[in-house]
Amino acid sequence: MVNDMPKTTTFLILGASGDLTSRLLLPALGQLLEREPDRQIVLHGAGSDAWSSRRWKDAVRDAFTSADAEDMLDRVADTTYTQADITKADDLKKLLDRAEGRLVMYFAVPPAVTVAACEAMQKLTLPDDTVLALEKPFGGDEAGARALNATLTTLVPEKSIFRVDHFLGRSTLLNILGVRFANRLIEPVWSADHVESVLVRYDESLALEGRARYYDKAGAMVDMIQSHLLQVLAVLAMEEPVDLDEIDLRDAKSAALRATHIWDDNPVRHSRRARYTAGTIDGRQLPSYVDEEGVDPARETETIAEIVCEVRTSRWAGVPFTLRKRQGAGREDR
Repeated sequence: MVNDMPKTTTFLILGASGDLTSRLLLPALGQLLEREPDRQIVLHGAGSDAWSSRRWKDAVRDAFTSADAEDMLDRVADTTYTQADITKADDLKKLLDRAEGRLVMYFAVPPAVTVAACEAMQKLTLPDDTVLALEKPFGGDEAGARALNATLTTLVPEKSIFRVDHFLGRSTLLNILGVRFANRLIEPVWSADHVESVLVRYDESLALEGRARYYDKAGAMVDMIQSHLLQVLAVLAMEEPVDLDEIDLRDAKSAALRATHIWDDNPVRHSRRARYTAGTIDGRQLPSYVDEEGVDPARETETIAEIVCEVRTSRWAGVPFTLRKRQGAGREDR
């Protein structure tokens, strides 16, 4: 995404005070700077929380350190944090006016906020060659995703829009591509003739970790299964793409997903939801999900979710693909 950019780039993170930024985005940025020895960035964060400049700089330093990239802090020419309502054009304009060089805007915010921010941007003139990177979930449903796509194309060209699922960058998932298409022993037996069932499981030793504002409206099904784990299923089940560029890989995954259905077309029987009760994780005593700060028990939001699917292609017909996400402490409260 950055190879053709000027040596100085402004990286503006919208939703900078959120968990995604500190746990995944900032560490990845430090690693990226290690691979781009001539790159220098100006790093700006914007969020709804009233963070001080010191708290933001500490968060950046801690994140870079966690990725063994603390030396890369010298490559950050400047870094600031601004409390802002990014759904308001005036607040966005103040952020845009501070950009130096090429601007990359990373949306690490819930989909409803992304939509409102993009609509507000239509009232502004973005700097030339602005790049928009949007973290999943992308819209709240198919109609919302299509509407968001239409809005984005009024802001920047399609080539400057990056729809990001950070799960796809995990080494385990990238290794699957190598095993599938570069291993002559594995690929011939990668089918229903030799595979009885497939389990895609992701267990996290995390509780809510202060994410109630987003998570309690999403839950494990929306947060993980309909995005991350379906992407893994697509990589496992797709036919070999002509190339691993963004177009051929996307088309191969899309074909696999179009062939994917709930097992027996019965979502009641072949899905389940639950949530964690009080318990201990790594020596920490944690409350049940319904007692976490910011949670509305009436929503009945799940932290454990599972669906069983079938990929109805000649390669995979008859093989159950189980997608399961579990997090938190204690037992499962159904």
